[in-house]
Amino acid sequence: MEPVAGVMWALCHSVAGIELITTASPGALPPTKMSPPVYADLGKASRDVFGKGYHFGLLKLECKSKTKTGVEITAGGSNALESGKVAGNLETKYKVKEHGLTFTEKWNTDNTLNTEVALEDKVAKGLKLVLNTTFAPQSGKKSGVLKSTYKTDALSVNLDSTLDLGGPVVNGAGVASYKNWLIGYQMSFDTAKSKLTRNNFAVGFTNPDFILHTYANDGAEFGGSLFHKINPDLEGAVDLAWSAGSNTTRFSIGCKYSLDKDAALRAKVNNSSQVGLGYQQKVRDGITLTLSTLIDGKNFNQGGHKVGLAMELEA
Repeated sequence: MEPVAGVMWALCHSVAGIELITTASPGALPPTKMSPPVYADLGKASRDVFGKGYHFGLLKLECKSKTKTGVEITAGGSNALESGKVAGNLETKYKVKEHGLTFTEKWNTDNTLNTEVALEDKVAKGLKLVLNTTFAPQSGKKSGVLKSTYKTDALSVNLDSTLDLGGPVVNGAGVASYKNWLIGYQMSFDTAKSKLTRNNFAVGFTNPDFILHTYANDGAEFGGSLFHKINPDLEGAVDLAWSAGSNTTRFSIGCKYSLDKDAALRAKVNNSSQVGLGYQQKVRDGITLTLSTLIDGKNFNQGGHKVGLAMELEA
């Protein structure tokens, strides 16, 4: 646990040092003028530290390829070791750059077909429109969502609506930036019930190697995350959440260390004494292997630990 303790010390040191919050560390890239992230991407850097590179309880295979005509094909499958359930998916994507169009089709072993058409920067600069439809042939169930995202240098706004004649659900969110600060709001309104079903706020601070994200969801769940690029090879993150309804607190700390350009180690631990470890190795160009395990520290001798193996192929 010494490496994890070292990461925790470095993260706490960065919070205590005002210079790290207000000034990028030596060698960091200078900030560039760009749109703030959409609400769903706030805190993404921290979530990636905890989520990417772990496949507990799964055997996973993913293959990516691109045809001469520009069609991107992604096929994948996974096997849940405990239940034995096998799931697969196939995705094709084609971009018509001169018209700003992207066509995406997805199919999975639950026999669900998903079609997405996106139009970007044609109606107006910074505006992206997406029509997403889902169809289940066996049940005949159909659904659709119309999405829109508009970005400027200081503002990102998205508005989505389900295509339901009985009463669509409207989702909206916006993120505004001022210098290194971000403030966001997210809502969901059920027109059939004339009721606001989601009411979330978020505040964040970001610079090239330090990202702080805090949120309040429906006045019942509060939390935050901290991401720090300690050096070019080491990234660390802390995640904290508290639920008013159950009066429970969740705490996690994680890190990613790049051994070299082809290999990386990952580790994370939470207040439930669950320890996750991962190792990712680029075997050769187009082949990446990931091994991961989840150890239950409270029941170490009883077993029940999980392992995972994933292979990604790209041509």
